Amino acid sequence: MTMRATATATAAAVLAATAVLALGGPAAAAPVPQPPAATAEIRAAAGQAAAAPDTLATLSRFFSREGKVSLSAAQPRIEGEAIPVNHLSPDFVAGKAGAPVARLEFLASKAVSSDGQQAALWTARTEAGWQVVNIATGDDEFRYAQSGAEKLPGGTVFREPQIDAWYVAGGGRVLPLDEDAVRAVGAGGTSLSGYRARVTKAYGDKLPGSAYAEGGMAGGFAEPVAAAGSGSADSGAAGTGAPVTVVAGGAAGLALGGAGFLALRRFRRSAAGS
Repeated sequence: MTMRATATATAAAVLAATAVLALGGPAAAAPVPQPPAATAEIRAAAGQAAAAPDTLATLSRFFSREGKVSLSAAQPRIEGEAIPVNHLSPDFVAGKAGAPVARLEFLASKAVSSDGQQAALWTARTEAGWQVVNIATGDDEFRYAQSGAEKLPGGTVFREPQIDAWYVAGGGRVLPLDEDAVRAVGAGGTSLSGYRARVTKAYGDKLPGSAYAEGGMAGGFAEPVAAAGSGSADSGAAGTGAPVTVVAGGAAGLALGGAGFLALRRFRRSAAGS
C-alpha cells in the first residue's frame, strides 16, 4: 500500500522531522472545521482554487523538482472535478448516535503534467477561504473513488488513516478496497456494526480529549483541520518549509496560505511499517 510523506514539528509524533518541498511564501491560513458534505458549490470553489494561476505555477515546480520534466515544459493541467475525500469519523468511533462512518476531510483535484506525472491537490476550507493545502504524488484518491463506485454504487468511500486502509460503506456493510482493508475486515468485508466494534476497540481511547491525545501521542485522532497524511518522511524532497504538527493517522496539517504548499510523496509501506 502507499503511504504519504509529511513533516512534523514534534518528536512525539512517530514521523521523523525532515525537509518537505515548501513552495512559495510562508503565510499561513488558520484551519477551520470542514463542511459536512461536498456540495456542488464547494466542489466548484475547490476546483477554482486548484486551477488558480499560482497553483499551476507551484505544480510546475513540483513536477520538475526531480528533473523528470523541465519547469517550462511541465505545463500542468487539472483534470475533472474536485472529489470529496472522507476519513473515518471520530464520532462514529465514539458511538455517537446517528454519526456517519466517515467525515469530509478535504477535496482532491487531479493534476497532470505534460509528461504524464500525476498529483492530488488537497483543498480545504480555511479562514481565508478554500485553499490548496497539500500536494501529494499519485492518484490514490481518484483510484479508490472509482473502485468504490464500481464495488458499491452509491456507497461512501473513505480512508482509515491510522492503517492507511480504504473502504466503501453502504447498506449496512463495509467493504475493503485495498490490501490493508482486507487485512482489517477480510476480503468479504464486515457489517457496519462489526466495523464500529473494531475501530472502537482500536481507537476509542485515542479520541480528542483523551489522555492519549492530550499527551501528543501518534496514532489517535486530531481535530478536523487541513489534512496531512501519515507515513515516513521524504528525505529526498528538496527545500525546507514551515513545519507542521502531525498526529499520525489524523487530519493534522496546518494549511499554508498562498502557494506555500507541502509537497507530499507516497511510499510503499515496508514490512517494518505495516
